[in-house]
Parts: sequence; C-alpha cells; structure tokens
Amino acid sequence: MSGELTAADRAQLAARGIDPAEAERQLRLLREPPPRLRVLRPCTVGDGIRRLDAREQEAMREACRAAVAGGGAVKLVPASGAATRMFSSLLGLLEESPFPTPADLSRRAAAGDPAARDLERLWRELPRFPFFDELAAVCAARGTSLPELRERRDGRALLRRLLTDAGLDLASLPKGLVPFHRYPSGSRTAVEEHLWEASTYIADAEGVCRCHFTVAADAEPRFAAELEGAADRLLRARGVVAEVGFSRQDPATDTLAVTPEGEPFRQDDGTLLLRPGGHGALLGNLAALPARWALLKNVDNVRPERAHEVVGHWQEVLGGVLVSLERRAHEQLRRLRAAATDEAVAEAARFLADDLGVPLDEGAAGPGASRLREVLVDRLHRPLRVCGVVENLGEPGGGPFWAAHGADAASPQIVERAELDDDPAQAEVFAGASHFNPVAIAAGLRDADDRPFDFARFVDERAVFIARKSHAHRPLLALEHPGLWNGAMAGWNTVFVEVPAETFAPVKTVFDLLRPEHQP
Repeated sequence: MSGELTAADRAQLAARGIDPAEAERQLRLLREPPPRLRVLRPCTVGDGIRRLDAREQEAMREACRAAVAGGGAVKLVPASGAATRMFSSLLGLLEESPFPTPADLSRRAAAGDPAARDLERLWRELPRFPFFDELAAVCAARGTSLPELRERRDGRALLRRLLTDAGLDLASLPKGLVPFHRYPSGSRTAVEEHLWEASTYIADAEGVCRCHFTVAADAEPRFAAELEGAADRLLRARGVVAEVGFSRQDPATDTLAVTPEGEPFRQDDGTLLLRPGGHGALLGNLAALPARWALLKNVDNVRPERAHEVVGHWQEVLGGVLVSLERRAHEQLRRLRAAATDEAVAEAARFLADDLGVPLDEGAAGPGASRLREVLVDRLHRPLRVCGVVENLGEPGGGPFWAAHGADAASPQIVERAELDDDPAQAEVFAGASHFNPVAIAAGLRDADDRPFDFARFVDERAVFIARKSHAHRPLLALEHPGLWNGAMAGWNTVFVEVPAETFAPVKTVFDLLRPEHQP
C-alpha cells in the first residue's frame, strides 16, 4: 500500500482533530528520526543542583505559603495510566491453560520462575496488602472465603478474584484507583491519598485545596465518585474544602505509527492506527489550568499520612523557590523593557547565570546592546520550573543533566535513557548521574503580565520518543510527543533542588506496596 495519506486517511484524521500537515510531520519523523539529545555531564550539587540549608528552606516555605494563600496554586496529577503493569507477572500466570497445580507452582518457584515466585509471595504476604479486606469481602460474597482459598492454595481463583471482573478487577483499574494504603478506617486509593497530601501545602486562606487529575474518558465517572467521597472525608477530618477538577488527553494529540518499511501502519480494516501520544500530550492540559502555579506529581508517588509533613515541607520549598525566582525574573524583565541601561543588562545577565543556570555567551549574542537586550528578554520571558531531585538510588527513570541538541548551548534538562543514542560514551555519562527525577515539579504558568504562556513555543520538537512496538502481533515504530518534563519543557528555565529520598516512594509493581514506606 502506498505510503501517502489517502482521502479516507484525511477524513479519519479530521474526525480526531489531527491536521494532515501534523500527520505528515509525524510520518517524516518516524521515517527519518531527528538527531538525539546529547548529555554532556550529570548535574550535581553546585553544578546545576541546589542544596538548601534549614534557614533557606524556611524562607522558601514562607514564600510559598504567602503565594498559596491567594488561591493561585493547583496540584496536577496525571492519572490516566492503567494498573496493568503492576500485576504483569500474575496476569501472565492467570492466562496459562491449564492453570498450574500447586505442586507445579512450587517446583517452578524453586527453580526461579518469576511468576511462580510472585504468586508464592502473594500467598505469603496477602494480609499486608492494603486491599486485603476488600479481597476477603469479595471472596465471601462470591461463595468461597479467602481463608478457604489460602488453605486450598487455589491460585487461579485467587487471581481471578483479585485481578478480573470476577472480583476486584484491580488489573483493569487506573492505577490511581488502586488501594495504596491501609488505615483503621479503611484503605485509601492513590488519588485519595494525593488529596490528603495536597491539603497540607496548597490549601488557600479560605481553606480551599485545588487538585486536578488527567484521566481517561471512560474512567472519569469512577474518579469523580471516588474523589467526591474522599473530599467529604477530608472536609470532616480537617475542615479543608477539596476543589477537584478533571481533564482528558486531547484525541488530537494521538500519533501515527509506521511499519518497519516506513509506510503508515494500518489496521486490518485499512484505517490508520492512531495511538496515545504519551505524557507530553498533556502539555495542553497544563496550559489550561486556571492557576498561576502548578505542583506536578506522578500518581504512583504518594506516601501515607505519616509522611505528609515531610513531603509537604519539601513541596513548599519547591513552590517557594519557584515564586521567589519568578518574581525576580519578572522584575528583571520589566527593567529591561523600560530602559535597557548597561546596568540593567549586566544585572539581568548575572541573574540568568547565577540564579537560573543560563550562562550567557555575550559574543554569541552579537554586537550591540540592543541585540544583547533581545537575548536577555527572550531568556527571561519563559516559563520557569523548579524540579526536586533525589539522590540516585537505582530506580528506573530519568535524571538531571547538562544536555544539548546539535549545536544548541548546554542547559539543565531532565533526560531519560530512551532519549539518547546507543553510544557507550553517552551510556557512561548517563550511568554517572548522582540524582534522579522523582517528578516533583513546581511550574509557573503565567508571564510577567499575568497572561498564560504559549507552552508550544518552548517544546523541543526534536525530542520525540520512537519505540519499537507491536499491534495485532505485527511490528511497528511508534511515536510519542516530547515528554512532559523532558522535551516538552526543554525551552523552559529550569532549576534543580535536592530533596530527600523519603519524599519519593513509587509503586511500579504490586509488591512495592509492601515497602516499609507504604505500610501502616
């Protein structure tokens, strides 16, 4: 089939809101991928990463509280991801036919089979999971008690009650709706815990706490019901009013795929395969928030209530650094606009270099004060983000680096391994990262004139993700937009601040819920 878009393709794209020119751009990127990002060196404390002492921390917390009191802050949690990967090994076991006998499973576990070992661990530690009481209740309601299943070691029945619609159906839920923590009053899902956590640092002077969740369209009613109950419990316990908003990933941000030969990938009926464009597609959701500042966290990184004080402390530190630097950047910008004196130009250049990590090559700016002023204004008139980073403990994911594309000047960026070439030298630099990105980001959404930024201007369109995937057992090359905190924010001014490891507790598999930081 021809690699060109047909009239039917264009009609399909129009129905999704995708401009044909954008589709053609994506096909070009898939056929001829752009040059990869280069990491020059890891950011370290004193070279791209700030470490604040106790006095500085308290000053930043006070600045954050003053800003939050006016109601201009919101917590943003991308929550559309499914929990399927949390249970991948157990789901694979459940799909075996016939289901292995207890004796077979014991032999396989002893031989090191990961799925059999995971089921063995599930049986052994089942009472420690936050969903244990709900599982026991659904087993009893379906006619066989959980103690009976455990006594018989009926693994198939256990997994069906836990993972499928014959029970709790956890594997089909969004990760945000999975119970994460247990309390005497019952379990809390990840999104409810995010609501309680947020109430410790973004409730305004009227006691209103604003949270926004990006969700899949078919899951929004369940999220709304879950958070309505959570908001009621929070109000009764703390007197905080939770104002919760939802948005969905725009279908127009879906992306095309190509065959290994570079032709548009088509489904069996001849239509184009359109896939979700990754978390970078949420840039529009961020821009649409009715707020001046956003505090961004991953849905699976939330700790129980006993840790909310320390997490809130550092969220306020990040927010305070943001509002303090943003205020100074806006002051510098106004001075340059009013009168670009030598003193104003020099002070703006020092601020960019010393406080925002943007060293200015005056020679590259070209001759003349007018040109230098233009460069400074451009660098100051950008959104600002302050990213918390933790010491590298070997968790999978990205980290803070000095990085560049082509001949670009180096700048502090969050970089993931998938963005780099398969080059041993690049791999060595990446492996040398001292810190890790936990996705704890304070972001400024409005400019010096209190107008929303046009975030599209600051995306590095070269920083796309291209991955080898499959659909209906056929190989393909898939395209994702530049990641939300990667290439989508490449043109932002970025400041990294070291935060302690106890603020970071991701849940990638169900067994992460057994880590001490998630247990009662």
